[in-house]
Amino acid sequence: GAPAGFGRPAPLPQTGWERLSELWRRDEQQQLPEETVNIAKSAFTAGVVGWLYGGLPAFVSARKAFVESSHGEMFQSRAEAVQSAHRAGLRSFIRYGWRWSWRVAAFATMFNVVSTGLSAYRDKTTISNFAAAGAFTGALFRMHLGLQGLVGGIVFGTAFGVPAGGLLMAMYGLAGETLQEKRSRERRELYEQKLAEWQSRLSMTEILGQTESNAQGRPEMERAREL
Repeated sequence: GAPAGFGRPAPLPQTGWERLSELWRRDEQQQLPEETVNIAKSAFTAGVVGWLYGGLPAFVSARKAFVESSHGEMFQSRAEAVQSAHRAGLRSFIRYGWRWSWRVAAFATMFNVVSTGLSAYRDKTTISNFAAAGAFTGALFRMHLGLQGLVGGIVFGTAFGVPAGGLLMAMYGLAGETLQEKRSRERRELYEQKLAEWQSRLSMTEILGQTESNAQGRPEMERAREL
């Protein structure tokens, strides 16, 4: 049989589903696509931002409430009073920070998964992809509130997706190409390189086969002359 890796390189993905499946497939270096890595990074960043957004105000509010409600309590020292106030604030920081963190991280992850998937499926990045991703994510998060919540989620998500998409498109414009265009270009260049290597090996194999055939034919011709 043919040696491993000698077959013709797999053709470039032609359909949207093939491009979608590539988002979750590791390459030859066992690395995930840049778009998939960015989704994980954005989820972590959104979680941290959400935790700070919900935790810091809760920390300040809880600390202030503790000070106002503990005027009648006796503490052995000022340091003990300060530590008690900080512990009260820290509990609120963890409690309310976590509530905001997972919600913001989930929203950002769903938004990025849908927008990235649409860009891969359509093989182009447009504002409409982000608007649709925002509308879908907003509707998903508010659908438990009924029809009114569903409509409100769609409006909120679209209002979020359009400016977010515009900002990303502006950043892509400064970079000269979108992530989808970059991935398509790199995929095409890699395919052309592999195809050229395969054609070179194929030509070499044909030359070796012809040389071997000629070498085997000479003894037979010499025996024919002797007879």
